[in-house]
Amino acid sequence: MQKNRIFHWGPITALTIITVLFSTSVLTFLIWCPPDDLFGVLHSLIFLTWVINIFHHFFKAMYIGPGHIPFKWKPQEEGGSDYLQFCQPCQGYKAPRSHHCKACKRCVMKMDHHCPWINNCVGHQNHRSFTLFLTFVVIGCSHAACMMIFCVVDHLLWINGTMLLKVNHRAPLRMNRIFIIGLLFGIGLSIGVTIAVGILLFYQMKGILKNETGIESWIVEKARLRPRPEGDIFVYPYDIGMFDNLKQILFTGDDYLGDGITWPVFEDCDQYTLTVEQLEQKDLKRENIITFKAHTEYNGAWFPLAHGFKVCYFSPWSEEDRLSVNIGDTINATRIRRHWLYGVKVQKRDASSNGRVTLPLGECDRQKGWVPRCCVDEFIDQGVTILKKAQ
Repeated sequence: MQKNRIFHWGPITALTIITVLFSTSVLTFLIWCPPDDLFGVLHSLIFLTWVINIFHHFFKAMYIGPGHIPFKWKPQEEGGSDYLQFCQPCQGYKAPRSHHCKACKRCVMKMDHHCPWINNCVGHQNHRSFTLFLTFVVIGCSHAACMMIFCVVDHLLWINGTMLLKVNHRAPLRMNRIFIIGLLFGIGLSIGVTIAVGILLFYQMKGILKNETGIESWIVEKARLRPRPEGDIFVYPYDIGMFDNLKQILFTGDDYLGDGITWPVFEDCDQYTLTVEQLEQKDLKRENIITFKAHTEYNGAWFPLAHGFKVCYFSPWSEEDRLSVNIGDTINATRIRRHWLYGVKVQKRDASSNGRVTLPLGECDRQKGWVPRCCVDEFIDQGVTILKKAQ
């Protein structure tokens, strides 16, 4: 595990926001509800409980990490590899529920998503810590927002000769304009964080209740929409009941249960039910690949102003890479939108190596990402056979 994960814009930003809100909140309850009586002491301890849990689970989620599939891993049972995808960068098979993270350059156990705020993936081993971190952020920021709002309102009422909200009914300290502006900033920041993190927590809990990761939800959605033979119904194998789903993540004395490779599954399903579905979806995607040729250079910018306002405005809301292209490059596209397309750049192979590119372990020659639609044209086969199957 990297020791310098904290030295990244995501964790630094998150810790800065937490520290600012904590400092503002401490000043607030020292003025509005100081710990000089039983109620004040209990109030302070409750608030500090939220803060301690926020920092505790934040660092656990960051440094425990999601758990990684070993390099060159393959299933022990004979024939198991026939139902799994092979990961070229890791030179091994992807275990059930695992996915390769380009940022971490590893296959991640039960990968949910790569989170920039903890500079790590959320997966099997840190899913519980990450969810509890989100929970305590929502609770703590809500507490801080209410406390600061009461403090400001009580100050305004005190100016008018009343103190309806003051819990200890003592005259509060007069606050200057700078402090009032600081409190208003803290209120806006705490409410904004509560809403933003609350939305993320909602989707995390929604996935936990169904035992679906963020990536698996896309796979399941496509599995239920694609045509199937009559009587063939897709069953998601990992949804074993709401309580048991919660128990796997939250209601456990440990940070995680299991080895991250073998999972409890629904009856009539097996460990490879979802991986077989993934392979079938991959085959369908290869069949629907459309080849494009670049006629204009694109440098990989996220907001390429040189290619027009609409291209910038409709830039995909995705952390996926942008793919730089030169004139004449070939792109095999799997997702096409009006202003952007997502695809893989066809690499020029070295004939002396029999068409193969040898790379160090952990690296990959597949360059893929989003390209502005205006930079490419669909390639029309005029007697030349184009291999559309992904390399």
